[in-house]
Amino acid sequence: MKRFAWLLLLLLVPLLAQAQEQRSPYAGRQERGIKALSADEVQAYLEGRGMQLALAADLNKYPGPLHALELAGPLQLTAVQQAQTEEARAAILDEARKLGKLIVEKEQELDRLFASAKIDEGKLRTQVREIARLQGELRIAHLRRHLEMKQILTSEQIEKYDELRGYAGAGAGHDRRAH
Repeated sequence: MKRFAWLLLLLLVPLLAQAQEQRSPYAGRQERGIKALSADEVQAYLEGRGMQLALAADLNKYPGPLHALELAGPLQLTAVQQAQTEEARAAILDEARKLGKLIVEKEQELDRLFASAKIDEGKLRTQVREIARLQGELRIAHLRRHLEMKQILTSEQIEKYDELRGYAGAGAGHDRRAH
């Protein structure tokens, strides 16, 4: 009996391993409200979070308003700089939330078109192009605020920002500050 159990175990283990290997990494996502977006992604869009859309700026000496506000003390922001930074932060939040809501709605619509089998080549192209356009606008909105911050902060504050954020040495000697 023991021999039979071992033989059965030896046969089943590879079969179970193979079954696990064939399972898609997307398994379970079919239960999502919007198949292509996680709950965290939907929340990030709706809250207007940065979602790393402005890394090209942030990592090249163009600080972001949120992080500049978080570092207001060490950066020694003046009252005027603080007010301008808060204004920039409020503007991006407002714009990003509006665009994020539209992106989520368009993703829901795309999902519904597929789920209802009412999609064709024309609807597909229209829907995906609109989502891509909105995503591009969202990225521009975030990057635009980094451009503003370059005008609000001094060169010294930008260097300090980079140091505090752990970017010291990134893009060193390439201060593109335009005044």
